Order: sequence, then C-alpha cells, then structure tokens
Amino acid sequence: MAAPEAWRARSCWFCEVAAATTMEATSREAAPAKSSASGPNAPPALFELCGRAVSAHMGVLESGVWALPGPILQSILPLLNIYYLERIEETALKKGLSTQAIWRRLWDELMKTRPSSLESVTCWRAKFMEAFFSHVLRGTIDVSSDRRLCDQRFSPLLHSSRHVRQLTICNMLQGATELVAEPNRRVLETLASSLHTLKFRHLLFSDVAAQQSLRQLLHQLIHHGAVSQVSLYSWPVPESALFILILTMSAGFWQPGPGGPPCRLCGEASRGRAPSRDEGSLLLGSRRPRRDAAERCAAALMASRRKSEAKQMPRAAPATRVTRRSTQESLTAGGTDLKRELHPPATSHEAPGTKRPPSAPAATSSASSSTSSYKRAPASSAPQPKPLKRFKRAAGKKGARTRQGPGAESEDLYDFVFIVAGEKEDGEEMEIGEVACGALDGSNPSCLGLPALEASQRFRSISTLELFTVPLSTEAALTLCHLLSSWVSLESLTLSYNGLGSNIFRLLDSLRALSGQAGCRLRALHLSDLFSPLPILELTRAIVRALPLLRVLSIRVDHPSQRDNPGVPGNAGPPSLIIGDEEIPENCLEQLEMGFPRGAQPAPLLCSVLKASGSLQQLSLDSATFASPQDFGLVLQTLKEYNLALKRLSFHDMNLADCQSEVLFLLQNLTLQEITFSFCRLFEKRPAQFLPEMVAAMKGNSTLKGLRLPGNRLGNAGLLALADVFSEDSSSSLCQLDISSNCIKPDGLLEFAKRLERWGRGAFGHLRLFQNWLDQDAVTAREAIRRLRATCHVVSDSWDSSQAFADYVSTM
Repeated sequence: MAAPEAWRARSCWFCEVAAATTMEATSREAAPAKSSASGPNAPPALFELCGRAVSAHMGVLESGVWALPGPILQSILPLLNIYYLERIEETALKKGLSTQAIWRRLWDELMKTRPSSLESVTCWRAKFMEAFFSHVLRGTIDVSSDRRLCDQRFSPLLHSSRHVRQLTICNMLQGATELVAEPNRRVLETLASSLHTLKFRHLLFSDVAAQQSLRQLLHQLIHHGAVSQVSLYSWPVPESALFILILTMSAGFWQPGPGGPPCRLCGEASRGRAPSRDEGSLLLGSRRPRRDAAERCAAALMASRRKSEAKQMPRAAPATRVTRRSTQESLTAGGTDLKRELHPPATSHEAPGTKRPPSAPAATSSASSSTSSYKRAPASSAPQPKPLKRFKRAAGKKGARTRQGPGAESEDLYDFVFIVAGEKEDGEEMEIGEVACGALDGSNPSCLGLPALEASQRFRSISTLELFTVPLSTEAALTLCHLLSSWVSLESLTLSYNGLGSNIFRLLDSLRALSGQAGCRLRALHLSDLFSPLPILELTRAIVRALPLLRVLSIRVDHPSQRDNPGVPGNAGPPSLIIGDEEIPENCLEQLEMGFPRGAQPAPLLCSVLKASGSLQQLSLDSATFASPQDFGLVLQTLKEYNLALKRLSFHDMNLADCQSEVLFLLQNLTLQEITFSFCRLFEKRPAQFLPEMVAAMKGNSTLKGLRLPGNRLGNAGLLALADVFSEDSSSSLCQLDISSNCIKPDGLLEFAKRLERWGRGAFGHLRLFQNWLDQDAVTAREAIRRLRATCHVVSDSWDSSQAFADYVSTM
C-alpha cells in the first residue's frame, strides 16, 4: 500500500506545483493558449501548460521533478531544455524511460543535417551535445534563438564538453583562442579528460597569437589530457611552422612559447625553463655525436631559412655578422616563405665582406643528385659529382678547417651545406654560417643558445597519427621522419596522398630506427600516394623488413612514376639498404591490403611477402594485374601452402575472366571463411559452363561463410544458378551473400526467393541487393523482398537503373 500512496502523493504535489506556477506565469502562458484557441490548432492541454510551467521553473523544482512517477515524467521530458534533459537522463533510465527519441528530434529540428548512412548512432544525446559544443565554439549557432538551448543557469560549452569525444579545428584555428581563455578554464579541463580525437580540416595561414593559443591547447589536451589521435585533412599548402608545431606537440615535446605563460600543470620545473624556440629549429640541436641524414638535411634547411630572415633584419653591425641575441630572435621567427625554405640559393652562402682564413677556400653549396643518403659510396665506384666542401670549426680554435673527400657529402639529395667561415668577436658575435656548421657537425648547440630537442620536456604523446591530403615539403618530411625514429608510443600511422616522392627512403629509414627502439608499439601502417619512386611490391618488401612486428599494412600507389623510377637512366637509384635482395624475415602481419597501379606485377615478389607472413588472416588485392593466369595461380598456391591462417580474401577490379580454374581452386579452399570478387568480370567468358562448376565447388565447401560478388554481371540466369547452393543436398554454410550491381531484375529475384522457400531451409543471414534493376517492376520487387525477408536480412536501395544502360546493352 505504501507505493500507491507515494505515487498518489507525488501526483497531487505535481498538480499543486503546476497550478501555482501556472498562476505565476499567467501573462506568459495564458496568451498563447487564447491565441491558439482561435486558430486552426486546438488549445494546449492543461497538462501541457502545467508541464511548460514546471520546465520554466526547473531551477526550483528540479529535485521534485526527478521524484515524479514514470508516466508523468515521460510527458514532461519533451518539454525540458537540453540542459535539464541531459541532467535527468540517469533518473529517466532508472524509471525505464528513454530519451533517445527526444534527442533525435532535437537533432533533426536544430542541427538540420542527416547523419551519414554509414554511421551507426548508438547515443543521440552524446551526438547532439558534441555537435552543439562545436557550433557554440565556432559561433555558428545562436543559443538565444531557441528556448530549448537558452538557460542563464548553465554554460553551453561547459555543460556539453563532457560529451565531446572528437573535436575538429578548421580554417584559421577558430576556437583555439577561446578554449585557452581563462573564463573557459573548466571547459578545457573537462575536455582534457573526455576528448580522444583531435582533427584539423582545411587549415589556413594563422597569426602568431593563434599559434600560441594552439600550443597551449595541444599541451593541455595531449600532454595533460587523454587525446590519443590527431588527424589532419585537406591542407593543400601547409604552413611549415604550424605543421611542425602540431607534429612536435603530438610527439610529446613541449616548451612554453615566447612570452607565453608557464603551464600551471607542469609544476615548478617548467617555470624556470627558457622561452621556447621554433620547433623546427629544435631539430638542429641533437647532442648525438653522429647525425643521420634526416637531421643533417633539416639542419641545413633551417639554417638557410634563418640566414634569409637575418638578411632582412635591420642590423647595426656589419652585414655579415649578427649578435647572439639577433640570431636567437631569427631562430624563433615564423611565417617564412615556402619557396625560400624548399629552394635555398644555389650560389655561394658567403656574404660579401666576410673574413675568411687563407686555408678556407670559398665553396658553393649544391644539391646531390642521389637519394642514397644512408650509405656512403666507395671511392672506387662510378664517377661521382664534384665533392662538396664543408667547413667545421676546429676544437679550441677560432679558425676553420676544410673537410674534403670524394664521399664527404655526395649522396644526400636535400643535404644543402652552407659554408660560411667566421670568427666570434668578444664572445657575443657569431657568423650565420656557424648555425649550419654547428648543426651539421654535431657541435654543442648550447654555444648558439639553441636548446636540443632532447632537452625539451617530454610528455605523453598520441598513439594514432593520420595525414590525409597534406603535401609534405622537404622540411616537413624531414621533421616527421626525425620524430618517427623515436616515437615509441605510436601505434597507428596513416600517410595518405602526401607527395612523399623520394622522401619515402627517409621514411623507411626512420621506421627502421623506430622498430629498433625498445617498447616500439607501431602495429598499423596505412600508406597511399599518387606516385612512388619504388615499385609497390619492392616498397612492401622494404616495409615488412623494416617493421617485422607490424600487424596491419595497407599500401596503395595509383600511378607508376617514370620520373622517380630508379631504373630510368639519370635518376638516382634507391639505396641498396632499402631494396636488398635478401630474403624477408618472418613477420607478424595479420592484415595486408594492396592497391596496385596499372601494369603487370611480378608474382615472385608478392609470393616472397606472403611466404614471410605466416600469420596473415586477411588479404586484399586491388587492381592487381599479372602477366598470365599461371602467375595468379602461383600466388594462390603460395596462399594455400604458407598462409594457413588466412580467413578473408578479397579481389577488386581484377580481370579474372581467364582465371576460372584458379577461382574454382579458391572456392575449394577449406580454410577461407570469406571471399570477395568485386568487379572481377568472373562471368564474362563461358558462363554456362563456369556457373555450374562454381556452384558445385561451393556446395562442397562447409567453411565458407561469406561470398561477395558485386559488379560481375551475374544477371537473372546466374542468380537462379546460384540458388542451387542452398539446395537440400548442399553442405554449404553460406550466411552472407552480396549480389549488388549484377543486372538483376525483379522477376529473377522473385524466382530466386521462391526457390529458397521451396527448399524450406534458412538460407543465409544477410543479403545485399544494392544497385540492381529492381525499379523496373516495383510491385514484383516488393513481393520478392517480402518473401526473402522470411529467411534473411535484406539490404537494398532505390537505385535508378537507367544509369546502367551501358551494362544493359552489353548483356543483351
């Protein structure tokens, strides 16, 4: 009896409160009721008026509303604003109520966008609040325009921040300055614990203040937060300083910006540190005695940029000298011209009037024509270009000595050496050339007042880095390679259409160095580009040799590059260290996806990769072409003998019309669970003979669970032949079938459904019918789909078959 009495008491309390609040709001609540009574719509019900009044006074009545019985609370929920609706979620769930439909309606009415058909929304509340946060941050939504969004008792950013898992920063870093402002300190603290993914889209050139704000934001979200993934999308002309800032911060390196406030979370240790220099210049200061090619190249490029900047600065001293202070200021300057960074002057870098010891002849810097920066060429090899000369300060001397030799610096493609001899005067002035010399020769960077990269504070770093359509300049590529060589926390790396070119060799070198680091976690690599200086199979071999612990490798090259082809006379060949002919050691690959450019591929190279990948479970080949069906058969035979763990096999956009015996060989494989032949022209030749053979092979295969045949012009006849796979005498356990884009008409689909009904067995669980000619007879198509849904889950669409006129003509 206690429960009914409590329910009755709560109901009476609600009525009393509703009546009281209604009387208090007569001028505001009664007017809409009178106006609506005279209109075409019926006046609001008394309960709705009471609910509106309660919603308007939730600041006083919140605890009482939470205690209302479920039936009453269910009617009040749609009347609440988003802040109280979010706060009452837990209470509603305890009473068996769901707010998902309300949040979905709010999304449709306020966001006015449709989620992607590929997106599966599990929580509309989280999705709405995350989008609401982004709109408020960018100023693209006016919270005062709708009573459901406006409440003076709540901060829109703070209230929605705990639901943000993914944040996107666009254009000129909008939102970064607002987030690091003192009034939003609690918002940033909440984001640091909730945010997992940080995305940058369509970035433009930004000012120094915006970059400083971004520096603080990344430090809070990555170094002191939970962000584990950073993705950059569509940045056609990357700003070098900004790109390097994002990379270095993502890798865990941090120093406060010039004049920036110290981080209160870093403790007293960070407050005594010197102001930060440009992240790119930090690459100059490694204290290791021997520098790799990437560091030397980065040092030379940065020195060139600093020298160009220094020439434009007003100077009281002679033109060839700058003070230590002005040198440091030039090193911290940003926003340099991209062309000046990528193409340093090829003339002498010795400024007019520079004092030069007699033993130091003038020299010019030039770019080597070889990409082989990893091994020095022997003196007895083919004729080398004129050896480069470089000056290096002798220890304990003011002068400079010449370092010459046929193999001194003749291999680096981008290793511009800037030779300027000079002296220090009064311990304060220094030559610009010493920046390059000190960086290239590994001298102590402290003499320049320049901190080493290792000297900066190291914090937690992200585990996933993605670069989509972000062209990498030489400086950016070298910076990335330098960071990758010690980025042990990185688990997944995606480089998509970045125009690496010959920098791919440096990337391989850095990945090899990373693999040798203790605690390396890199397990997934996704690499795609328009061109590659290495054939794709040789590049794949190089990657699996460099990263034997890799689990997932996805690699795609769209076009073969003649300009970068090492076999073309006059082009630099890749280092033998990269494409050696030695056997590939056993690796841990579980998933391999390859997208090939046009042209026949050497099957033995692919087989060598497969033989070394005994743990391979999934293989996907896209646009692969082999010289003959025998080569394709060799690949399949290798899979059968060496890849016993293979479960999923996919072929896309391959001409298998002449490989029907090899296809039958695959369908008889009792280890594969899923096979995909996507747009492979399977039934282009001998369909009447091949289809029965294919069906017979599938009927005897009890391990195959999924078969995907999109885009193979199966037609009605082929579909009816395929129905025999589910006959009573079949041992097939097929449960997923994809017959999209196969010129199937409604009458053929209806007959297919009737045959499945005739055999009276649960045929399969999932049937995909996208882009077939089902619109030619909508009534028959609906009947066929109704019958099919009795035995499986059908996924179809309303596709306009007139788009497939060419396919129709070809099958007439």
